[in-house]
Amino acid sequence: MKPLSKSDYVIGLECPGHLWMKYHDKENIPPHPPGVLRRFEQGNIVGQLVKKLYPEGIDIDAKDIALNLQKTKELLPKRKILFEAALKVDNLYGRADILIPVGKDEWDVIEVKSSSSVDKKKHYPDLAFQRYVYEKAGLKIRKCFLMHLNKEYVRDGEVDLQKLFVQEDLTEEIDMTEVPKNIAFLWDIVQSPTFPNTAEKNHCTQPKECLIKDRCWDFLPEHHVFHLYNGRKNRALFDEGIHDLKEVPEGRLSNAQQKIQLNCAKTGKVHVDKKLIKEFLASLDKVQCHLDFETCSFAVPEFTGTRPYQRLPFQFSLHVVTNGKKKHFEYLHDGKDDPRAAFLAALEEKIPVKGSVVVYSQGFESSVLKELARDFPSYKGWVDSVLKRIVDLRVPFSKFWYYNPSQHGSASIKKVLPAVVGKGYEGLDIKDGDCASIVYLDMTFGKMDASAREKMRKDLLLYCGRDTEAMVWIVEKMRGE
Repeated sequence: MKPLSKSDYVIGLECPGHLWMKYHDKENIPPHPPGVLRRFEQGNIVGQLVKKLYPEGIDIDAKDIALNLQKTKELLPKRKILFEAALKVDNLYGRADILIPVGKDEWDVIEVKSSSSVDKKKHYPDLAFQRYVYEKAGLKIRKCFLMHLNKEYVRDGEVDLQKLFVQEDLTEEIDMTEVPKNIAFLWDIVQSPTFPNTAEKNHCTQPKECLIKDRCWDFLPEHHVFHLYNGRKNRALFDEGIHDLKEVPEGRLSNAQQKIQLNCAKTGKVHVDKKLIKEFLASLDKVQCHLDFETCSFAVPEFTGTRPYQRLPFQFSLHVVTNGKKKHFEYLHDGKDDPRAAFLAALEEKIPVKGSVVVYSQGFESSVLKELARDFPSYKGWVDSVLKRIVDLRVPFSKFWYYNPSQHGSASIKKVLPAVVGKGYEGLDIKDGDCASIVYLDMTFGKMDASAREKMRKDLLLYCGRDTEAMVWIVEKMRGE
């Protein structure tokens, strides 16, 4: 049986069923979505960049486990800084990003993460496992560090590696006492002849975005209790054997939105509060500017004046509706330079100086605009004027003034559009923001022929255009309710 690695350990603590499938049913694990693969790529870039901080370090080939173990064994006595040094003991496989000799016979372990902060749930177990394996193999570990990106760093010219990274000492924070217990638990999972039914055994307390979510929770009915809005009681209901939302007894739910959900699930009817929706629509100006952005980001800042993972808007779609007449404006940056200045100039030119600026989930657009005003002070007055005019179309749905049971408790536009209008994002090759960002980066920085690049450009325009067109459709439909 293959050894338990650091990644296996972390995966197993998050999802025992996923770990079991890695050992017994790997070919049926669904692929990672494009957004996750993009983060992996960024992580590899960060990992390689960190090595430049230690020019005297020795990089050990990590692709071949046997060769890695052999070379690590040969290099440890030489007391050099080692990258990807691996040790195996009791069928446990540890391989730290950086191993640094300290004093006569001690070592410091540094794990490198492409995140911009410490995640206790993921990073602490990671470091604890590494230390456990290393010490069990005979190394004396003095300190355990986590190195991650500095979210306050602003690039100015060439990347300053000393300022880009932050190193935190987590030696006293990580709990070593839990590691052997966790390892024993995970080996029990791995050695089980059958899938561990993680949902039923409380290893997974509720359905969440996970590669094998459908396998763990495939027994749930279409309208289940985990769809409850702000559902603090959903696990309690589930543990009582109440899985179907329609089976929830009257009086168990106190939240107004949940009561609406329950009634819609039982009747199959759509809930519409015509009075509140009418008041919301009345708040819209005669000129309505339906606006949507797309952004991309880089773990390592690509442009001067940007931060790690800063959202860089590269595209917008704007549907302007005046007394029922529609005009569509769009912008998609072309070039490998920082897209923000040209984006701002185009948006200022196209968006009317008066009228409601209608967005869906205003937190995103508002925060991006505020970041642009911070970095381009000459636009601050204009940005402030736009911010004052923003109206969030998500409000009627998040407050359940309109609710269709097909939304399954969600107020996202991807659920609301088909529920209200009867059509969605069918026929588009790009269907979400993560994919739009990746396509833009591929189109801009990838190697491809002109026809492929032109198709990507067309797909991006169609997707972003659909987002604002969807808002227009939703408002029109609400006016007709």
